[in-house]
Amino acid sequence: MDFRTRPVVLDGGLSNQLADAGHDLGGSLWSARLLLDEPEAIVAAHEAYFRAGARIATTASYQVSFEGFAAAGIGAAKTAEALRRSVELAREAAARVGEGLRVAASVGPYGAITADGAEYRGRYGLTAAELTAFHRKRLDVLVAAEPDFLAVETIPGVDEAVVLAELVGEYDVPAWLSYTVDGARTRAGQPLADAFAVAAGVDRIFATGVNCSSPDDTGTAIGLAARVSGKPVVVYPNSGQEWDADARTWRGAPAFGPVGDWVDQGARLIGGCCQVGPAQIRVLATTIGSGPPR
Repeated sequence: MDFRTRPVVLDGGLSNQLADAGHDLGGSLWSARLLLDEPEAIVAAHEAYFRAGARIATTASYQVSFEGFAAAGIGAAKTAEALRRSVELAREAAARVGEGLRVAASVGPYGAITADGAEYRGRYGLTAAELTAFHRKRLDVLVAAEPDFLAVETIPGVDEAVVLAELVGEYDVPAWLSYTVDGARTRAGQPLADAFAVAAGVDRIFATGVNCSSPDDTGTAIGLAARVSGKPVVVYPNSGQEWDADARTWRGAPAFGPVGDWVDQGARLIGGCCQVGPAQIRVLATTIGSGPPR
């Protein structure tokens, strides 16, 4: 899979695809609950994206952590099972569709376990040692499940990124490092140049960029990520709609794209995040020339 010379299509938002299929994502575990309760739903969601043209599926492990599951009354053994199963289910979906498809194990930020939007603020008040201990436990399990990549994603700030960059350097799995941003800064308020520099000296990180952000913020980030890191750029923004936390619904019209501009600016792994579904991924795959499987 040579993404340095031609773009590779990622999948879209897993939660919106599951919700559209009628699954209840209420509660602090979000879509991760289905890993244990309705695994076939996860397989079907991955399969829909593969059939739309995605070449890499990102697992449903974003919300899975030992601490978060413990708070929901789920023990360590079941948590480890959910992490392993997230990779296995994505593999199963790939096997149903065709050859050459890959799996990226999602490694979300610490803030995801609080289910209160902390992943969009960062600055948790934790030490580097505490963040390292939190992330290492689930990385050990995810890496043992043998994904093709680690998707270190939706990271809100540089401090957590530094911890994760050091950690992924210890494992024999290539990783991308992706931030959630607001304009020219991380969600925690640091300049994007500082954020993308984190990846520059880490051989195990093969790409860096942005996800779970407005498409309007994507263009500026792509060129900066390429220049600062010297690596291929990964981008998978939201649909362009805004989340109404009080009403718990998305507002506004979608504005996903313009994908052609992203490719011209240097993006090489391109997909979507929240509210981007298989229909948009199919258009994306056609636009950049890979197209959906026949």
